[in-house]
Amino acid sequence: MTLNDMTGRTALITGSTGGIGMETARGLAELGASVILVGIDRVRAQRAAQEIRAGAGHDRVDALAADLTGLHGLRQVASQIAERHDTLDVLVNNVGLNRPRRELTVDGVEKMFAAHVLAPFTLTHLLLPQLKRAGRARVVNLTGGIPGGPIEHDNLLGERRFLGWTFSHYNHTKTMTMALTARLARELRGTGVTANVVYPGHGYTPMNRATPISAFPRLYRPIAPLVLKVVAPLFLSDLTRSARSSIHLAASTEVEGLTGAYFDDRCRRKPLPASALDERNQNAVWDLCARLSAGVPNESTT
Repeated sequence: MTLNDMTGRTALITGSTGGIGMETARGLAELGASVILVGIDRVRAQRAAQEIRAGAGHDRVDALAADLTGLHGLRQVASQIAERHDTLDVLVNNVGLNRPRRELTVDGVEKMFAAHVLAPFTLTHLLLPQLKRAGRARVVNLTGGIPGGPIEHDNLLGERRFLGWTFSHYNHTKTMTMALTARLARELRGTGVTANVVYPGHGYTPMNRATPISAFPRLYRPIAPLVLKVVAPLFLSDLTRSARSSIHLAASTEVEGLTGAYFDDRCRRKPLPASALDERNQNAVWDLCARLSAGVPNESTT
């Protein structure tokens, strides 16, 4: 993997005050990029930025605090970026959460859909002016869990079922992230902005440590404690490994100009699952995001 010198380039990473997002931010900062962290807790965000500055050897690391499950937080971040940066070279939509029951945001949107699908859709559209002005900008969306199952048009917001014996709305939304990215790549052709999706693998992240057993499908609950308490701490604690595919898509010379692609946790290109390639699924997810984010400019089609 050959990585660009990122000096002079600006990268925004959401959900980057810990876990895979923070390691992605650290890796890009060490390549010379100016990095903007986004997290929900201001103190934690500032502490993460300070740590990354020390390791990267430069002070071009800033931190923003916002709740990206809400439209207000997304607009807040986009506004601050527009005030401070004329261009944006990399947008990594990394923010994620896993809930054991259906919860709604202040906008009335199911929270995991809001974080994994609506936030990437909305933030990408709000930042398109900066991304386009950068020339060859890159949008990187993260999937996760066990994606690739069916996308249920009558259950996009988990309103019909949320957890089952094998079904998890977490996995459902992560599959929708893949479908969204495929449609986004198609919409952005000709703009100079690429959009790809990455699977980081399983890591012992703060989110995973905080995930209750009740958030797992029933079939997996008997082994979940073993995985979370024993396997993950022993074998999945090196989050630099989980961040390498995000860094690859953000900075590698090998993916220059590539769009609509899916990469696994070893930086290998893999085919998107059939459910994500189905244009009916892509359109269902896209149309719902467009409706829920009413008022967000649709720069990609202008």
